[in-house]
Amino acid sequence: MSDRLFQDRQDAGRVLAGLLANHRDTPDVIVVGLPRGGVPVAYEIAMALDAPLDVFLVRKLGVPGREELAMGAIAGGGVLVLNEDVIQGMGISPEVVQQTAEREGRELLRREKTYREGRPQPDFTGKTVIVVDDGLATGASMRAAVEALRRHRPAKIVVAVPAAPESTCREIGAMGDELVCASTPSPFLAVGRSYGDFAQTTDEEVRDLLRAVSRSRSAGAGSRDLAEAADIRSEALPTEEGMPREADLFELVGDARFVLIGEASHGTHEFYEARARMTRRLIEELGFCAVAVEADWADAYRVNRYVHGRGGDATAEEALRGFDRFPAWMWRNTVVADFAGWLREHNDRAGRDERAKVGFHGLDLYGLYRSAQEVVAFLERVDPRAAARARERYACFDHHTGGDGRSYGFAAAFGAGEPCERQAVEQLADLRRHALEYIRRDGILAQDELFHAEQSARAVKAAEAYYRMMFSEKASSWNLRVRHMACTLDSLAEHLARRRARPSRIVVWAHNTHVGDAQVTEAAARGELSLGRLVRERYPGQCRLIGFTTYTGTVTAADDWGGPAERKRVLPALPGSAEALLHEAGKKEFLLSFGVAPRAFEALRPPRLERAIGVVYRPRTERRSHYLHARVAEQFDAVIHIDETRAVEPLERTAGWTEGEIPDTYPIGL
Repeated sequence: MSDRLFQDRQDAGRVLAGLLANHRDTPDVIVVGLPRGGVPVAYEIAMALDAPLDVFLVRKLGVPGREELAMGAIAGGGVLVLNEDVIQGMGISPEVVQQTAEREGRELLRREKTYREGRPQPDFTGKTVIVVDDGLATGASMRAAVEALRRHRPAKIVVAVPAAPESTCREIGAMGDELVCASTPSPFLAVGRSYGDFAQTTDEEVRDLLRAVSRSRSAGAGSRDLAEAADIRSEALPTEEGMPREADLFELVGDARFVLIGEASHGTHEFYEARARMTRRLIEELGFCAVAVEADWADAYRVNRYVHGRGGDATAEEALRGFDRFPAWMWRNTVVADFAGWLREHNDRAGRDERAKVGFHGLDLYGLYRSAQEVVAFLERVDPRAAARARERYACFDHHTGGDGRSYGFAAAFGAGEPCERQAVEQLADLRRHALEYIRRDGILAQDELFHAEQSARAVKAAEAYYRMMFSEKASSWNLRVRHMACTLDSLAEHLARRRARPSRIVVWAHNTHVGDAQVTEAAARGELSLGRLVRERYPGQCRLIGFTTYTGTVTAADDWGGPAERKRVLPALPGSAEALLHEAGKKEFLLSFGVAPRAFEALRPPRLERAIGVVYRPRTERRSHYLHARVAEQFDAVIHIDETRAVEPLERTAGWTEGEIPDTYPIGL
């Protein structure tokens, strides 16, 4: 498994082709590659868009002795672009610049003759020219190409590259009419770092690709897409409302201790319902003993008390009232209420055997203040003096206005209040020091409550650091949150194993971006981890990652963070995306278990766009807001695709959610 985003230049070209699919039906499109490395990338685009391919000759002017560093570039027609910062910074004389330009000019003419084999340069006048390279560093060559192409008066210049620094993308974007940068790694070290295979392209390969391309070859690209869809269709396993056949599910799970089941949005009914049904069967037939969800520990533990017949809640709906902060519908919805009710019934049938009961637990850290309250409440029952110490320490958080973690984080990050890191650490240490004393009192239930209190204290400590980081170090705060979830899962597994005197088996419910392996997505270029990646590393061979996808439908989501729940229409998936390919398979729903679907694995192994809708959905900026590149077949062990899905139903319907419904009598003909 590679940690590079693209396997090779051909792979990168297929990714760019998906991003440029809107140009497929545009008349007078010409794709040009910058030799040599840009030509294999451009070839894939030309084949996918049914467009002619040519080359546009540009030569980098390398600094003498450090040729990899560009001090400028030249292009056909006598265009010279210089990087004055490099020239002045390294004290390069005008004579050296001129000598280098003349030498590279001769090489440019030689390549022109070699590649074109007597063919004239295309007429770019009035055409849409898609100019492609295999990546940009300083962008000198691309700037020269764009400036030279402008002299031919094209209707539009589209710059397309697989990888480039964000700053270079901005500079080049200001020159062209359209810019497509598939990825902007940060920090950007070199173009080749985005590739698994970055072998040098030869002159012969460039000639062969130019000879091979013609408009008639576009049928071949269409045939490839159809063949991949056919492969997927042939290996698809049936599902019913997202639920696989039991034999297929149990074969996929095998003896895994951890089964992580994702969702492509936080508001789709079928995703919630299917994983609830799968989880029931895993509990009943394979002995799974807990469900760990992408929710705050303290809020989920209220549900855990209910399903164990403890606490003051009489119904599942009451137990879910702890989820009262945005986005409440993630857990306060009809599917989760039904599942919590089922868990209670299952546990009631176990009678007094606490070890046979199944728990419901949270992995997340957002509930800073509620977690602190849980620590104090536990200590008030077992050690009032320790409770007083905890209240004094946690009072630090009360000095910040707003009453939530974000307000604390903003104030602490920008010096508007004292950070509470020391107090959070001290309280966790204090609780651990007295742990043995507390658990000697009431046996197994006391162990559970102590474990809950300790996890709450850990959540306070992690949340304090998370909120402090989130305003300045986004990747660091994301990874802190992910590591906290992984550590919570570890602790839960150990606690349950001690209770049951055998290894515990746990089902995890979280978003695809958490469940999937981030190492094979563009998130890796940003240095981001995922829960699925960490579980694979910590429990090799003992986990299964299952993702969900959909092509279109409706979803429960907000316009902005903190907004009301609305029922929104999900746009059809973008061309070139994994969802679009799965849609082309022509089935309403199915399971792909990649261990027994080798052709589907190969079809979904190259990087493709993949949609991720969280609690906010912005259709107008969907490509930028909700898509990332991923190797789906390596990101998950299996994927369940449901072509059209509907919004999950909140327990409290807002006006916006209800108005989003389309009644059965809706006039279709309008």
